Amino acid sequence: VAVVASGLLSACSTGQSPAASSTLKVLAWKGGGTEPAGIAEINAAFEKSHPGVKIDFTYMPAGDSYTQKLSAELLAGNAPDVFMGDPVSTKTLASSGYLADLGKQSWASDVLPDLKPFTEGSDGKVYAAPTELIGITTYANMDLLKKVGITEVPTTRSIFLDDMAKLKGAGITPLSLPDKSAWTAESTLQQIASTLVYRDDPKWDQKFIAGKTSFVRDWSSSAKQLVDLDSQGYVAWKSELGIDEWSQGLQDFKAGKSAFWVQGAWNLSGVHQAGINAQIFPWPADDGKQVATLFGGVMWQVNKASKADTVAKEYVDYWSTGHSAPFVNAENAISPFKSVSTPKSDATAPFNAAYAAGQYRILPYNTWLNGNGGQLGQAVQGMLLGQSTQQQLLATYDTLGRKALTSK
Repeated sequence: VAVVASGLLSACSTGQSPAASSTLKVLAWKGGGTEPAGIAEINAAFEKSHPGVKIDFTYMPAGDSYTQKLSAELLAGNAPDVFMGDPVSTKTLASSGYLADLGKQSWASDVLPDLKPFTEGSDGKVYAAPTELIGITTYANMDLLKKVGITEVPTTRSIFLDDMAKLKGAGITPLSLPDKSAWTAESTLQQIASTLVYRDDPKWDQKFIAGKTSFVRDWSSSAKQLVDLDSQGYVAWKSELGIDEWSQGLQDFKAGKSAFWVQGAWNLSGVHQAGINAQIFPWPADDGKQVATLFGGVMWQVNKASKADTVAKEYVDYWSTGHSAPFVNAENAISPFKSVSTPKSDATAPFNAAYAAGQYRILPYNTWLNGNGGQLGQAVQGMLLGQSTQQQLLATYDTLGRKALTSK
């Protein structure tokens, strides 16, 4: 992979003539802090292949501050030329007229068909270039598993439960699901539903949008499986809800304090750097035919009002024509383009095998899962604390899902 990445980055051009001398302002929530993600390497290679272009790169952690900064600058007319976004912001910013139409770029027709709707605005035009298709996944500390004689990640639900029983019996915390910010439990529920709901009904989202099904009707077994982890003795939900998944929870897994854990695949590189021999895999199914849970990940958007429009689009083109290997490697992601291969790794092999077999689901952040402001996760927390029943949780999902579909 390193050789391939080096070859790609040493390419002299993307097939376009070098741009005139200019500065390109880029804003992103990756490329700094604890997530360098190979972006500095890609930027340096772009500058080398585009003489006269200087990238003025600004890193800012994801969250409300990033959104507020970008929104204020777009409103004031002094926003960056290129900025990082996601499927939700793509629709919102495109509808507000802030994004350049990227549908005529050469890579637009190369986007994976299942991912393409996430790059589009409400008018069906392409306003974002995907950088990855990335997993919400289950981690395994292979060294802790080895201590109890387990040599591979669980391939069925019964094996998963047996593995956790062995680990618990040996005094090893089997599973950690820190959930203070209401992300992990909701993400785990989504993983479970990927198999229990979407494997047999891959068009479930479309049916929900059309009003032909509901969470109350179809997700009860998924909610029960999540709740049962506590009664089975593998997770103490009341304790987990007090642990922040993005700080203490992450550090605990890096310190080897649990055998299994749920997080995004982008954290795998940091886990390895901490000395943990980890692999990622889809939440196991009863029969071993589990479904990988993915989402569209980060995307590049171009400011419609950019005075460096040509260079901005060349920058996005550069990322979208095979030069983003350092980023995809660092994120442990799947390539979002048909013609660009996904890096191979033993650590991601169990997860990517499900994707390669066509057993995957992309989270619908462009439809009912869009814009709930964390309310879905908070509703899951309420159920896990005993403040509501499983049926009440799913009724809340129905309400919030419908609200997301009807909101402008």
